[in-house]
Amino acid sequence: MKYCLLLLFCIIACTGALRAQSPVLARPVTVRLDSAGIQQLTDTLEKQTGAYFYYDVTAFDNTYFTATLVQQPMREVLDSLLGRLGFSVTEDAQHHVFIASGPPLTLQIPLAGRPPAPILAVTPHANGRVLPRAGKRKTAGGPATEEENAAVKASYDDFKTYNIGNSNSTAGNATITGYIRRATTNEGIGNATVAVQGLTVKSVSDPYGYYTITLPKGSYVLRFTCIGMMDARRQVSLRGDGKLPVVMHDFVQSLKGVTIEGEKSSNVRSAAMGVQKIDIQTIKRVPSPMGEADILRVLQMLPGVTSAGEGSTGLNVRGGNVDQTLVLLDGATVYNPAHFFGFFSAFNPDVIKDAELYKSSIPVRYGSRLSSVLDVITREGNQHKFSGSGGIGPLNGHLTLEGPIGDKTTFILGGRASYSDWILHLLKDPQYKRSSAGFYDGNLKITNSWNDHNTIYLSAYISHDNFKLDRDTAYKYGNKNAVLRWKHIFSSKAYGTFSVGTDNYNFSMNSDANEITAFKYRFNVAQQHANVDMNFMPSNKHHLEAGLGGIYYQLSPGDYQPSGKSLARPNTVPKEQAVEAAAYVADNYTITPDLTLNVGLRGAFFANRGPAVVNEYLPGLPREISSVKDSVMYGSGKTIKSYAGLEPRMALRYTLTTNSSVKAAYNRTQQFIHMLSNTTVVSPTDVWKLSDTYIRPEIGDQVSIGYYRNFKHNTIETSAELYYKWIRHALSYKSGANLLLNHHVETDVANADGKAYGVELLVKKTAGKMTGWVSYAYSRTLLRMRDPLVTDPTNHGNYYPADYDKPHTANLVANYSISHRFNVSLTSVYATGRPITLPIASYYIDGSVRVLYADRNSARIPDYFRTDFSVNIDGNHKLHKVAHSSWSLGVYNMLARRNAYSVYFVSENGQIHGYKLSIFGTAIPFITYNFKF
Repeated sequence: MKYCLLLLFCIIACTGALRAQSPVLARPVTVRLDSAGIQQLTDTLEKQTGAYFYYDVTAFDNTYFTATLVQQPMREVLDSLLGRLGFSVTEDAQHHVFIASGPPLTLQIPLAGRPPAPILAVTPHANGRVLPRAGKRKTAGGPATEEENAAVKASYDDFKTYNIGNSNSTAGNATITGYIRRATTNEGIGNATVAVQGLTVKSVSDPYGYYTITLPKGSYVLRFTCIGMMDARRQVSLRGDGKLPVVMHDFVQSLKGVTIEGEKSSNVRSAAMGVQKIDIQTIKRVPSPMGEADILRVLQMLPGVTSAGEGSTGLNVRGGNVDQTLVLLDGATVYNPAHFFGFFSAFNPDVIKDAELYKSSIPVRYGSRLSSVLDVITREGNQHKFSGSGGIGPLNGHLTLEGPIGDKTTFILGGRASYSDWILHLLKDPQYKRSSAGFYDGNLKITNSWNDHNTIYLSAYISHDNFKLDRDTAYKYGNKNAVLRWKHIFSSKAYGTFSVGTDNYNFSMNSDANEITAFKYRFNVAQQHANVDMNFMPSNKHHLEAGLGGIYYQLSPGDYQPSGKSLARPNTVPKEQAVEAAAYVADNYTITPDLTLNVGLRGAFFANRGPAVVNEYLPGLPREISSVKDSVMYGSGKTIKSYAGLEPRMALRYTLTTNSSVKAAYNRTQQFIHMLSNTTVVSPTDVWKLSDTYIRPEIGDQVSIGYYRNFKHNTIETSAELYYKWIRHALSYKSGANLLLNHHVETDVANADGKAYGVELLVKKTAGKMTGWVSYAYSRTLLRMRDPLVTDPTNHGNYYPADYDKPHTANLVANYSISHRFNVSLTSVYATGRPITLPIASYYIDGSVRVLYADRNSARIPDYFRTDFSVNIDGNHKLHKVAHSSWSLGVYNMLARRNAYSVYFVSENGQIHGYKLSIFGTAIPFITYNFKF
């Protein structure tokens, strides 16, 4: 009997061993599918067999499976379901199953300790899986191409096991840190997601590519995903704290695949709401005037973001004025992010690495503005070789150079310049024929990787605009910014950045046409700033942030001087100085895998300082020159008026299902510097004013809630957000206010309260030959002047629409990839016309004609509608070329609509006539040539 039992045991053991070594495709499986997608099919098979599938998810668009198969070999199941579609399956020695279009693949898996043979090239796709394709050789048995070797190396890294740490203990946690870098340039990749297969633990790299993640000791598979990059997979054996640097390769889209988002469920899983991140490739495909890629114009195609009119690059975000958006370039404040009358943005797309707009859930590290934050980060330069790019368009050209300086330093230098006078000379009006206009800008960034723990970044930006109308008055304005930043890694769980910088914006105009009235006028705002930002990750459940910041403001509100023999009277408004300081702390707390809370508190302090003379007015009377009772002199450095306040911020995310979630957020923000302008759009003549005794800081409180849902394997993203904002101490102007060279500007302005509310809808398709989005927003912004010291408040103290109030906006952005080299883009924009104030009657006083106006902003200009079209043509993709070129051509305003930019009124023969002014009253064709080397 015992021999029978022994024989039975041996048979069972051998059978188990044979099964363990048998091909995974031969193992029996059971599937019951009802209109299931490819991901559900492979997940079912993986759970039963332990296999791991690789495939191209976009190859199965609109493909669904319905079948019931019980205990059949997996190969037969796959052949019956996929064979009729033209797909084949192949298995390697590690039980990886590859689904490919066409005949089965021939696989050669590298032996341990040997480099991989360049036989198999792989292309990761959106969900982290890969589609194999046979490597092509130049000659039989000859060497593989650089592209194949890079792809095979990426594949080999995916299957290789990395031992991290050297502790013998298997208990406790350990932390993995490292930089995620781009293979082609070795630049850090920001906002890359690090996920752990089988766990809900995730981490995100900072803007410079640094990440950290803490796990219990053991074996894991880490998956790295990012916008426009091939997914990377790392098998790790975690024994202790250690480093894991990761190199990611650029994603080369297949004919059916255009990837806009790297982490496909980031809109669902992230706690942040009201955050828009735009891929630089998407920016370059959206048509714009004269074919110049423009970040600000693409942002205006998103829900909740508008501009005052055509040709304006100012951003009105969720009911905010243009001065209520903080525009940052590598941490430097850009006060006027526009060129050429607002037709071009100040950002050179060739040097931009990342751009994010925060409409809600504004991180506590940002302050000083009421409505939103646009954070633009420039690239670090190619660390492998010297390279460059450039382009030539109808109005301007650009050139960017980058490369290494020694072993540890890189640079990137980019510049743009215009040659636009020729287009002015083509105009029929002699006034414009005698005009001129132009601009230039330059970016420089130097990065020094001192060692593994210290990196230094130096960023500089300069811009200059000038235009002269009819050879008379000349206008000039420009920005100068410089920031020095040091990043130090203290430990595997803590790092910090320390920065100092200076920002300067200046404007000037002069006229010499008439010697008697010739003048020079200039305005300047300068600030110096310093910041300390610390990050601490005690565990995967907590990401703590804390920091300090300070700004020293120096304003020259206006200086008017005679020129030459002019009899003009000098007029100089006294300078202003102030300091702003802030401290913040925040915690991103993962309470459960489905519930995340991001809570923070920012404390801000502002002090307006002397030297200055401050007028005192009679109490209870309107602030007018006639009611000045005294003046007080403040010496240099003396505090004139100070303000302080807390800014709590909170965001909450709860996951309903794997592809849907709800979010809620609350923000309080304060703004201590204000733009004084009588115009609706951004103008170079606009001046800035600091809060003082009479002009109080603006305060905004916003609550928002949203629902997010993804479809079709996270390739279609949808969202709906509602918000309501309370605005206090908004700066408003009395009728007939004079804002330039006004020594008593407090007599022409008044405090107002306001409210803004709306709903934003977005549907975005991120994969397939057709990509893009459709958005709609309903939003209102209403102001009310209830200042007790204003005798005649606007609209009798009732609510009235703000100048930038546009209730309805709808946008369409569509990109269609015909092939690797050809794609077409179509955009369409609709918006309600902005408010205006109409004259309704005229009357005589002492023989002079006066005009009676209706309530402020009680009428609107006609609604706005525009459609643009472009074609983008890339050169061939041969690797060994001196330069790679591309063309962009299309039509801006292809329907030639005469959209009204504004409405103005002229008194003619005793009657008032209204006229509509259009910026682009016809279709504008464009063509742009770009190159890389």
